[in-house]
Amino acid sequence: MRSVSFADGLESVLAIGCHSDDLEIGCGGTILALLDRNPELEVTWVVLSATGEREAEARASANAFLAGAKRRPRIVLESFRDSFLPYDGAQVKEAFERLKEVSPQLVLTHAGTDFHQDHRLAAELTWNTFRNHVILEFEIPKYDGDLGRPNVFVPLEESVVRRKVALLLEHFRTQRSRHWFTEDLFLGLMRLRGMEANSPTGYAEAFRSRKLQLSP
Repeated sequence: MRSVSFADGLESVLAIGCHSDDLEIGCGGTILALLDRNPELEVTWVVLSATGEREAEARASANAFLAGAKRRPRIVLESFRDSFLPYDGAQVKEAFERLKEVSPQLVLTHAGTDFHQDHRLAAELTWNTFRNHVILEFEIPKYDGDLGRPNVFVPLEESVVRRKVALLLEHFRTQRSRHWFTEDLFLGLMRLRGMEANSPTGYAEAFRSRKLQLSP
């Protein structure tokens, strides 16, 4: 598969996740790789539902994943109730309106085809708020079996893959009892996407793009 580098000239990224581990699972490797390539990258990291112990986990994990940034990242932790975001729609919409002061070149968000109602709302409001931006939708593996068919792949060095998984397991101890929150699942998904992308390292993260503009 022929590749196009989107890291060259990339100066700002906005990453939006619903829950305290979504960004790390869905695009954590991509963020790590982008910062390895360009430590001057400006990152805005948003978690919509981070309360109690999970708020502390979210903040510690964000700081760890963004430790390579020379510019101080903006970390936004909201406290909307898990699984109830559509029912708090007006307040969630206001949170997205506040993000308009950010002018990112790339937006990473949930897939609009995700079966989780929080995830779908985040995708809808992302597209509603950032109409003239490059938006890539990341995937979250779960029981629902809704991964779909991504069409954008980011090959990852194995060192980045291992770092992503190690940070996930280190910072989200509240999730370690869940049957799906395991090293082999995270590695397996990135290995599968790496195979589909013919990644030279064997690993990749995958995204869905609804619309892209290619400049000649």
